[in-house]
Amino acid sequence: MADSTELRARDTIHAGGKWRAAVSGATREILDPADALPFAVVAEGDEQDTDLAVAAARRAFDEGPWPHTSVAERAALLRRVAGLLLRDREELGLLESRDAGKTVEEGRVDIDCVADAFRYFADLVAGEAPGRVVDAGSPDIHSVVVHEPVGVCALITPWNYPLLQASWKIAPALAAGNTFVVKPSEITPLTTVALIDLLTEAGLPAGAANIVTGPGHTVGARLAEHPDVDLVSFTGGLASGTKVAQAAAPGVKKVALELGGKNPNVVFADACATDEGFDTAVDQALNAAFIHSGQVCSAGARLIVEEPVRDRFVAELARRAERIRLGRGTEDGVECGPLVSEQQRAKVEAYVESALEEGAVLRSGGKRPEPSAERPGNGYFYEPTVLDRCHRGMRVVREEVFGPVLTVETFRTEDEAVALANDTEYGLAGAVWTADAGRARRVAGRLRHGTVWINDFHPYLPQAEWGGFGRSGVGRELGPAGLAEYRETKHVYQNLAPKPVRWFAG
Repeated sequence: MADSTELRARDTIHAGGKWRAAVSGATREILDPADALPFAVVAEGDEQDTDLAVAAARRAFDEGPWPHTSVAERAALLRRVAGLLLRDREELGLLESRDAGKTVEEGRVDIDCVADAFRYFADLVAGEAPGRVVDAGSPDIHSVVVHEPVGVCALITPWNYPLLQASWKIAPALAAGNTFVVKPSEITPLTTVALIDLLTEAGLPAGAANIVTGPGHTVGARLAEHPDVDLVSFTGGLASGTKVAQAAAPGVKKVALELGGKNPNVVFADACATDEGFDTAVDQALNAAFIHSGQVCSAGARLIVEEPVRDRFVAELARRAERIRLGRGTEDGVECGPLVSEQQRAKVEAYVESALEEGAVLRSGGKRPEPSAERPGNGYFYEPTVLDRCHRGMRVVREEVFGPVLTVETFRTEDEAVALANDTEYGLAGAVWTADAGRARRVAGRLRHGTVWINDFHPYLPQAEWGGFGRSGVGRELGPAGLAEYRETKHVYQNLAPKPVRWFAG
């Protein structure tokens, strides 16, 4: 790894087909969260850079070829992008690991999923009918409903899944014929920058794809309010999402918000009746809570377990959580990487401290690990933490921690399990574990969450809509509804034999 004195700033603002530095000349160092050392330097854009990028996207939409490119050609380009992503899988997976702190294997899986998203939206638009005919009741009238691109899309993405979350916005936006400006998180921008190069290599016309690297309070805020932006899609925290919606409201822009989650993982005793069932439920509870150090909007951070198996379940969960191997994501055998920043780790520590003050019982973790060869002391590591005897009055149960912290609640009846699972301001995702097929369908139907898994946790399908209820946001990503977010609907009514109406004399 290069010493910080050897680092050189890259021009990471792309507008109108050209890479350049920030207008102000400002830069930002990108830190590897495993050792807190800089390994890249990017341009630090602001409102001026944002205005230039939006202007380029506006020209490309109003005057450029992309909105009028045939569906077949747009689909072919998206498929070429998928192929380029897989070609560069190792390089991009490693970059995602160093940027976000996740393991290299997680990074590789992310790139596979990004390629899947581009292929899915390519197939979706290529297989659509050109329009929906509406019967006007006359052979002289041709009436059809068609879809058109929205225009210029502002895409604001989070730091935890940088390229994956960007793809969920960029792929459908391009499939629909839009142009865009993407603002990746200032903490983890590198793979999104790389994607812009791949889009150019695939043949996307200049100006259709633009990126501004920089902070949310300048770049993101300007994108949300900009008069030449037609749609704002934001994934991130509730507080920032609220500000985006407020900024977009005066212009009555289309807004899609994918915000936080406090996701219940409900385990009934009958799911653990066999040794295999018990082991599977425990294993999935660990995966639900601790993948990517819990920095996942859909993380199963609330374990809600039936009383007869609670003690055994929590004991085994804690035992295995203590054995999770923490370290730099690029090291072989590491199962969990660091948190993304010192600020994020401090936030997690504050939640654990408040939980203990409010009566939670610590079963595992709850502290920074001892340094080791694969776990530098200045890295942002925190042990996987299991907090038992939790209840709804605790902040750690109500609020999104976004770290490796699992809380345990107990229920006795099915109604109580549903009530606990739904007792949240969020409604993003949840799961139910049971050997009773009728109960599985019944409980899943009563859970007020956008995605419900039965006897599983975390899988998603590009073909299925992703979104939430309540304060988890508005709008949908993935699936046909995800494409619909980036379209306007137009009714074209053609009179083949116009005649005088004669409503008025004359």
